[in-house]
Amino acid sequence: MIEDTPSHPHATPLLTAEAMLAESAGDAAFATTLAKGLIVLEAFDAAAPLLGNMQISARTGIPRPTVARLTHTLAELGYLRYDPAISKYGLGTRALRIVRPLLADMPFRQIARPLMQDLAVSVRGTVSIGLLEGPSIIYVETARSGDVGPHSPDIGLPIPVVRTAMGRAAAALLPDDDATALATRLAASDPAIWESYAELYRSGLAQCAERGFCTCFGEYMPSIHAVAAPLFRAKSLQRTFAINCGIPEFRLQPGQLEAEIGPRLRALAASIRALVGEPEPEIPPRTGRPAP
Repeated sequence: MIEDTPSHPHATPLLTAEAMLAESAGDAAFATTLAKGLIVLEAFDAAAPLLGNMQISARTGIPRPTVARLTHTLAELGYLRYDPAISKYGLGTRALRIVRPLLADMPFRQIARPLMQDLAVSVRGTVSIGLLEGPSIIYVETARSGDVGPHSPDIGLPIPVVRTAMGRAAAALLPDDDATALATRLAASDPAIWESYAELYRSGLAQCAERGFCTCFGEYMPSIHAVAAPLFRAKSLQRTFAINCGIPEFRLQPGQLEAEIGPRLRALAASIRALVGEPEPEIPPRTGRPAP
């Protein structure tokens, strides 16, 4: 597998063509060319908004001649824009058409945001909602207060499930079979990271079952400590959401994350559920060692 060196030291690994083809092996209905085109679109991020064909090839593992055909087609359709002065592509405005219906299908975000902003201001940090998507959790709403340190969440940003409180809180909502499948996928996608963080990941799931939130002390960003609570698992499309609060370490007193901010975030999650008509989630107990 060809791996890209993440532009951000804590970035979620990019999906390569090799990994995508491995996951779809044996599926005769799988449209490989379409999948490669989508992987090309996902190669762009905030730290690398402009990429040439060779860079895209290195990031995705797709051969350069194939990348050239895909980028040309995507640019013709408006999903990419081409800058001839530097021979690089960037995302086109047409890509926004895909995002808007997805966000519009989550109207609870607008209801939750004022409550999130109140907590963010109170603790001088960030409060965000994330949607579980495989080995990543993707921000779909965020609120912040002033200077929040090196990590500034934004809508659409993916972060790794295994190393974050929000990822673990979302995974805690999964039924046992789905939780086991996710753990297997996490272990396979990055064995070294899984070996380093598996026990903390499992502990996070157990914390959510026992007290309704889990903590993360700099495991994703060393200078940011975070707490997260399961939010709800929507029946439509089985979407799984969690909410977190991240605070620069220097602003926290010893034990404050567990004793004060965790319970406040748990209460915030309950308030959001009450406002949008979602029931209190049933979080399966996680006392054993999930496979693998």
